[in-house]
Amino acid sequence: MHLPKLFVAGLLCLALTSCAKQQKTQAKKEAAGPVPVKLASVRPKQIQRIVESVGTFYPYDEVLVSAEIEGKVDQVNVDLGDTVSAGQVLVHVADEEQRYILAQNEAQLRQSLERLGLHDEKDRVKDVRETPDVRRAAADLTEARQRYERLRTLVEQGIGAKSELDQATSRNQAMQAAYDATVNQTRNLIQDVERIRAGLELQRKKLRDTTVRAPFAAQVKDRQVSVGQYVRPNAPLLTLVKTDPIRLRIEVPERMAPWVRIGQIAEIETEAWAEKKFQGKIWRISPTVDQSKRTFVVEALIANPNGTFKSGSYARARIPTERTERIMVVPTRAVTYVLGSNKAFVVNGDLIEARDLKLGDRFERDVEVLEGLNDGEHVATGPLVRLDTGVKVKVTGPDEGGTPPAAPPANPGSSARTGVEPERKATE
Repeated sequence: MHLPKLFVAGLLCLALTSCAKQQKTQAKKEAAGPVPVKLASVRPKQIQRIVESVGTFYPYDEVLVSAEIEGKVDQVNVDLGDTVSAGQVLVHVADEEQRYILAQNEAQLRQSLERLGLHDEKDRVKDVRETPDVRRAAADLTEARQRYERLRTLVEQGIGAKSELDQATSRNQAMQAAYDATVNQTRNLIQDVERIRAGLELQRKKLRDTTVRAPFAAQVKDRQVSVGQYVRPNAPLLTLVKTDPIRLRIEVPERMAPWVRIGQIAEIETEAWAEKKFQGKIWRISPTVDQSKRTFVVEALIANPNGTFKSGSYARARIPTERTERIMVVPTRAVTYVLGSNKAFVVNGDLIEARDLKLGDRFERDVEVLEGLNDGEHVATGPLVRLDTGVKVKVTGPDEGGTPPAAPPANPGSSARTGVEPERKATE
């Protein structure tokens, strides 16, 4: 019997204590009074859309210069960072062996040309019948044919020996066969000369390939060869980059595809030259969208005569477009990030209503509101940490830098009045 009484008495003491704490808290809130806030209006703003993105610099051209011939390197004339001009000698491979082979091929060509009666390697045989061997075979054939004709005439007249005619006939046929063979041999010799001439030109190219030259004006990005190194064809020697002009490659969201066109001006900012702004021009737009990022690549071309920009560094690009829109904005100070969402606090009379926002572009002092607020509503700009739905406020004036907003409508039964003037709507 005593135990239940003690339990009931304990519950009554606990209830009385809780009520006392609630009364103290309520009294403290009432003593603190409404939270003083300043107001700003949700206002329309006419803007020019600007595409902003961070990208990376790439060289205009980059090439890996490789060896085209086998041999030992005896000269390396450039190193990292050197500027080279088009056609400048970069590397030289020992060419003694190639010169000997070239001399051998030239001697072989001269020998074949002499057999054809030619004196210069550029000369060509116009008629195979004009070559020395064919002319000699033709002369022998003419002599044999004439002797045969004379003897045949004498035999027909009965004053020539039949045996001599048979010998003349055989010789005539032999000379005809020799002539045909000589013509065929000469044609083969002409083809052989063409083969030797092609081999000679190939050998001359190999000799030229011992000197490695710059394909265009550039700078040396890397050197992979040293003097005395034995290289083989396709062995890497140097890496050259051309950075004037230089390319800036950025990624743009697919929804902005209609805003970007070739020829537009891009404003460039870099971390290394934070105090300066540069300009480039859009010159390449990718025809495809990256399915994982939902972006497409845009390239801007920037003049870089002094090597200001380095390939591989990053920069921020701003592309002003011709697209203008009417949007809703609020001061940046009126938005706070709480528990994973952006929030603003709408002032209705003397009470606060917290709203979740979907934000768009950010400007110098304002932020675009896509969802969550309506034109003409008023939001508090501070102190935001003390605000939440249902909190009472007292408007002390407009947000700094703005004209006073219109007084928010009072809630039914509320006597709170702010006495502030409407804020003017600004457009840019």
